[in-house]
Amino acid sequence: MKKPELLVTPARVEDIEQLVSAGADAFVVGEQRFGLRLAGEFTREDVQKTVGIAHEQGKKVYVAMNALFHNDKVPELEGYISFLKEINADAIIFGDPAVLMAARSAAPDMKLHWNTETTATNWYTCNYWGRKGAKRAVLAREINMDAIIEIKENAEVEIEVQVHGMTAMFQSKRSLLGNYYEYQGKALEVENRKQERNMFLHDKERENKYPIFEDENGTHIMSPNDICIIDELQEMIEAGVDSFKIDGVLKSPEYIIEVTKLYRKAIDLCVEDPDQYDEIKEDLLAEIEEIQPANRKLDTGFFFKETVY
Repeated sequence: MKKPELLVTPARVEDIEQLVSAGADAFVVGEQRFGLRLAGEFTREDVQKTVGIAHEQGKKVYVAMNALFHNDKVPELEGYISFLKEINADAIIFGDPAVLMAARSAAPDMKLHWNTETTATNWYTCNYWGRKGAKRAVLAREINMDAIIEIKENAEVEIEVQVHGMTAMFQSKRSLLGNYYEYQGKALEVENRKQERNMFLHDKERENKYPIFEDENGTHIMSPNDICIIDELQEMIEAGVDSFKIDGVLKSPEYIIEVTKLYRKAIDLCVEDPDQYDEIKEDLLAEIEEIQPANRKLDTGFFFKETVY
């Protein structure tokens, strides 16, 4: 039984070595000009440093270029991809076909991970993008465990699944927060709104608070709870899922490091000693609950929801 890759989204370059020690196998980094909902902003210099540190430790770095690109940004893509090729980034994460076309020209040998957030819901679509050049498909968060297993059984590409963290529920390219503040006569810079970690939409009827922030790619509304299935990894590991992702967006560096340590322990035990994993998995979940932010409940997302056709 192979071990799935443990993929982490770091908040800072300074955390890479600690995350390697914690057990991370690979990292997703990038800057908001090209990537969506990253745990931290990584300039070109930061990306280059991250690649250097990771490669010294035998780890991989995937760079996010999964934003939606309007015509004004498309001319920038080949230049950025050429830079990533030059520093030996291990893969590019993309959703917009413009990135695929630019990569064919600037770096035809670059590994590509297809991630459109919501549309990777079946193996046929994953394989279609595989034929177009993608080596990995990042599955949508809105599908259940049965669908994940079926996709992995039939996929001709690597399969990545998010196992921890918040999920994007809505994105608009418009500056909805900016427009709201301007309507109220309160000017507020986008940078301040991006750094503000305590902004929520409050749904009194459902008693939910949805984190909301705004950046260069528009307005993002996130799930009220965090996914956590540290105690439900065995079925996917046995199916051969290639990568488990911990999403650290809107989380502290310390939290990301501690969660990485716990998932590393869970994955190793599940592969090497499944019986022991079964004995301690509830304890691992309890340890995460202890460090979980007070306003972020844990749940299993869509993993055990019934599929409705």
